[in-house]
Formats: sequence, structure tokens, C-alpha cells
Amino acid sequence: MSQKDTLLHLFAGGCGGTVGAIVTCPLEVIKTRLQSSGLALRPVFQVQLGTLSGTGVIRPSQVAPGMFQVLRSILEKEGPRSLFRGLGPNLVGVAPSRAIYFAAYSKSREKFNAIFVPNSGPVHMCSAGFAAFVTNSLMNPVWMVKTRMQLERRVRGVKQMNALQCAKNVYQTEGIRGFYRGLTASYAGISETMICFLIYETLKKNLADCKLESASGRSEKVASDFLGLMLAAAFAKGCASCIAYPHEVIRTRLREEGSKYKYFFQTARLVFIEEGYSAFYRGLSAQLIRQIPNTAIVLSTYELIVHLLGSQTK
Repeated sequence: MSQKDTLLHLFAGGCGGTVGAIVTCPLEVIKTRLQSSGLALRPVFQVQLGTLSGTGVIRPSQVAPGMFQVLRSILEKEGPRSLFRGLGPNLVGVAPSRAIYFAAYSKSREKFNAIFVPNSGPVHMCSAGFAAFVTNSLMNPVWMVKTRMQLERRVRGVKQMNALQCAKNVYQTEGIRGFYRGLTASYAGISETMICFLIYETLKKNLADCKLESASGRSEKVASDFLGLMLAAAFAKGCASCIAYPHEVIRTRLREEGSKYKYFFQTARLVFIEEGYSAFYRGLSAQLIRQIPNTAIVLSTYELIVHLLGSQTK
């Protein structure tokens, strides 16, 4: 891959990530709130028949509020602007993170093609995993600040911390290590990226094969091609998110300020003991609604820019 091609992938990945971050920011705030331990759970009482006398036993339990309940709470107590908490560091970080990711993915795919069968499943999985590892390692401080800002709850009219103030607070209270909280969970989440790109690249190859077999014989891409890529990306991300979602909840808990959560497995154990298995999937609906269109926007924007600028440089 030439230097010009690398810069092209950097630019295309950055543009795609920026567009997706702006459009889906409110859903990310809602998802983060649903994942946190500070979420106000609703007490419910269930009657279970299981005693020898046949009488019912009332067992108290707690249920997490839904996505729309959290949305209404944010609007009523904090105002519409809170739905865009963390957008600053997100915009600062999303362009370089996506740029780094797509450049690392394209570069590593070239290397893995020389080791495995070219453009095979192992190539896509290894390339996606390597790119995610590099991106998470470099960008975790930015995502840490973003999560802290999204978790901050202030009543309407009270000034909230900006990104610089939040970063300063993290440094003063936790030091440099504080910026890398949740990194182990991000590494665990590499599996989601690998699954996503394996499915996406497989569907992308099948779409390309169908195009070659079509009777039209056209060589240039049209709108229907990019719609197909958007649907492929949405399906791939949806499947990957459902499979690997628990790491997101653990990562959010690790990034909470002054929390009892210290390490990946310790956090997973505490969440399971105190809240049950279902807690690992809190916020999944918001995640799917956010991530599926976001991934579709990011990948299709990336493919479109690579196609447009790539064809002009040939």
C-alpha cells in the first residue's frame, strides 16, 4: 500500500467516524447511563408459588428502567443539552480513532494476506483484531473522559464540566493510570470488532460476486451498491454487538468515578452476584439502535470516500 493510499484510508475513516458520532450521540449517552451502577432501579414484587402449604412467597426484585424512561428523565432533570454530553471528546477522538483503525486495518490486511489465504476469514479477523488493539491502546484516555462526562448528572441550569475540566479532575484524583481505566474491557471487546468485520467482509465479498454475475456488466459503483454495504454493515454490527455486549457494561463500570469496580473479572463477578446475568445486557436496545446505523454510516461513508477519491487518483 502506497503512502497516498494510507492517507486516503486515514481521511475516509476519519470522515466516516465523525458523521456517525454526531448523528448517534444522544443514544450513546442513554446507553452509558443504562450501563452504569448509578441507574435508579425500580422495585417490583413477584409472587412465587413453591411452598409446602401452597401459599405464595413474595420476593422483592429490581427492574432497570427502559430506554425511553431514561430519555425522559434526562430531558426533565438535566435538559436536552445533556443528550450531547461527551460529544466534544467524541469528536476530538472519533476522527483520529477511526482514521487509525481503518489505516491499521488496511495495512495489516496486506501483511496477513501474505500469511493466510488472501482475503479469507482469518485475514479479516486478524486484521480487525490488530487494528482494534492499536486504536484502543492509543485512544482510551479520550474515551475515558467521554464516559465520565456522560455519567455526570447535574440538575438543569447547573454548569457541567467540560472535557478539559473532566480530564484535569481525572488526573488529580487518579493520576495517569486513571485515563486507562476500562482498557482491559476494551481489549476484551476486540472480539466484537473481529466478529463484525468477519461478517461484513464476507457479505461484502458476496455482494461483489453477485454484481459480477449480474447481466448488466457495469463496473462503476451506484447508489444500490452503497445501500447494500450499509445493510451488510448494520447486520454485521448487530450480530457482533449481541454476542460481545457484556464487555461494554464492564467497561462503563470500570470508568465510574470512585467506584468499587477495580479489575475486569472482579467487576464481572460483582455485577453477576449483585444484579444478576441480565445486568450484562442493560442498554443493549439503545446500543443496537445507536450502533447499527452508526456502523452503517461509518463503513458506507468510508467506502464512498475511498471509491470517489481512489478513482480520481488512478
